[in-house]
Amino acid sequence: MIELVKTIYLLKRLSKYIKKLNIKKKTTIKDIANVLNISAAAVSKALNDDSRISKKTKKAVKQVAENLNYQPNHLASALRKGKSKLVGVIVPRTNSNFFSSVIQNIEEVLNKEGYNIIITQSNESFKKECDSIDTLLFTQVDGIIASMANETVDLDYYEKVKAKGIPLILFDRGENDLNVDYIGINDYKSSQDIIEHLVKQGRKRIAHIGGYKRTRIFNNRIRGYIDAVNKHQLPLEPELLIESSLTTEDGKEKMEQLLQLKERPDAVYVASDYAALGALQALKERQIKVPDDIALVGFGDEPFTAVVTPSITSINQHSAEIGKQAALTFLGYTKKKTVKQSLNKIILDAELVIRESSKNP
Repeated sequence: MIELVKTIYLLKRLSKYIKKLNIKKKTTIKDIANVLNISAAAVSKALNDDSRISKKTKKAVKQVAENLNYQPNHLASALRKGKSKLVGVIVPRTNSNFFSSVIQNIEEVLNKEGYNIIITQSNESFKKECDSIDTLLFTQVDGIIASMANETVDLDYYEKVKAKGIPLILFDRGENDLNVDYIGINDYKSSQDIIEHLVKQGRKRIAHIGGYKRTRIFNNRIRGYIDAVNKHQLPLEPELLIESSLTTEDGKEKMEQLLQLKERPDAVYVASDYAALGALQALKERQIKVPDDIALVGFGDEPFTAVVTPSITSINQHSAEIGKQAALTFLGYTKKKTVKQSLNKIILDAELVIRESSKNP
């Protein structure tokens, strides 16, 4: 009878608090403590299965927590311990197989070590990238893994990350001036491999639709193109080298620009598969045969390059390995007593995947 009275009394108190909580955003440990008439500290210990709390109290606390739909604040708990167990990942865009693969592999490696990731995308905007950094710093992430936006020239925001002693790892796009860890491919050599392949196919007038020189990876691809063309004593005219944002629309527009030349190129190397797709559309609309009239090579080995007609020759950037190495580089900092940039640079050799768009029939 006494137990029944106690149960009825507890249910009444619980009902009263549920009504009050209907207007609150979130149940707290204090709400549970008030229902059970015990201290918030006792509730916290019970929820953490502390041996100093009786089984009876633990059971009551967990029952009330469930009834009140209590959601523990893992972030606050982690911050009290000095770690958020969160890592920020900044990418130019997520609708790219390369970046989505990098993200997936970063997450797989970090999840095994108890970390979660917060993904932000700049959409190639410097302002959005700065806003992302501010948000991640406010969230108190334990580290940031990033690939820079096309618009990014000012590095002050990244310097701010370094100044706070937060591990900063760059991948794919990064600047030497920051002196931070970097994981990417040998873009210079990749461009040379492409030109070597096209020369072997008998191409003698090769154009390049590249990214902007201000971004290191695109500058390296341009340098590789120029040096390889010079090596084979091929024409290197200003109109054959075009900088762009490398969107699909850019690829189409810049290819149409090349087709307006008095002497057309017989091969075009495009520094992005998306822009290469736009270039292919322009060629098809003009009924120009690929590769018979003009050979085409992209960069990135996006899945669509293997299924379009003709399939597009491209560079495989080993995105999975880049993601794994970026995550492992961050984890290396968690094993150190102090955060000090180690200037770890991992440069992978990319792979030229030859398909229909560049092979002689």
